[in-house]
Amino acid sequence: MKLKLAYCDKIADVIQRALKVAVALDEDKIIADVGSIEWDLDPEKGFFVSPKKMVKVFDSNGKAYIITVEEAPFLDKD
Repeated sequence: MKLKLAYCDKIADVIQRALKVAVALDEDKIIADVGSIEWDLDPEKGFFVSPKKMVKVFDSNGKAYIITVEEAPFLDKD
């Protein structure tokens, strides 16, 4: 089995940047804010758990959403 690199960081960065551009251009102003990229860390001890990344997004009513980028090795293309 060949080891494949994971690019969760890069993909989360592209999504976050694209959302920020979309917010600036959005005439409906439904998306109010795009937050930072968060790491998948242990909640108590803070150590690295996985390469998964989360991007927080807030709508105009202050409701929060999380966009998650994580590996799905079972769906890998050969």
